[in-house]
Amino acid sequence: MKMEIVLATHNLHKVDEIKNILSHTLLDKAGSSIEFLSLDNFPSIDEIVEDGTTLEENARKKAGTVYEQTGLLSLADDTGLEVEALGGKPGVYSARYAGENATYQQNNEKLLHEMKDIPHDKRSAKFRCVISIIGSAIDEIAIGEVSGQILTEVRGKNGFGYDPVFLPDGYNLSYAEMDSELKNKLSHRARALEKAKKILKRLNLK
Repeated sequence: MKMEIVLATHNLHKVDEIKNILSHTLLDKAGSSIEFLSLDNFPSIDEIVEDGTTLEENARKKAGTVYEQTGLLSLADDTGLEVEALGGKPGVYSARYAGENATYQQNNEKLLHEMKDIPHDKRSAKFRCVISIIGSAIDEIAIGEVSGQILTEVRGKNGFGYDPVFLPDGYNLSYAEMDSELKNKLSHRARALEKAKKILKRLNLK
């Protein structure tokens, strides 16, 4: 018998990244594998409006809504890029920084434009990923962070979101210049998911 976990997103990039990091190696106490589902498996679930003022609020709202409507253990994340020179923006509005339904390119272009006069030593930024896991007997949060800086131009073609303009501390490659194996070892989402994996393993042992 498989344990099912719903990833509360339609974003295929995010689904692939989460699956790659969590993988199918998690086992329940009976030794059965875990099957990861996404919102594409549940077309009856309406769009969940992310109207929270924090990443935590949005993640919990998504996971809670999906759990209520499916009865299955649900995992949702909300991720934000916090730029020091912009007072923490775009933050919770990262996905729609350039407007509702903005493309990744439009968001990156707006960010680079707003930072065009910011000197190199003032371009510090931090990626934060908040993961909410909600089920019949669980309501927990896992958080991952990575510090770095905003580049002056787009670099790389891998990844998604702000990956082409984010240079993590200690590396000479933007997220978008890294292959998925490297990024999935060090990213903010990877760090949050490693914590989430421990929570899921603990669940499976009950």
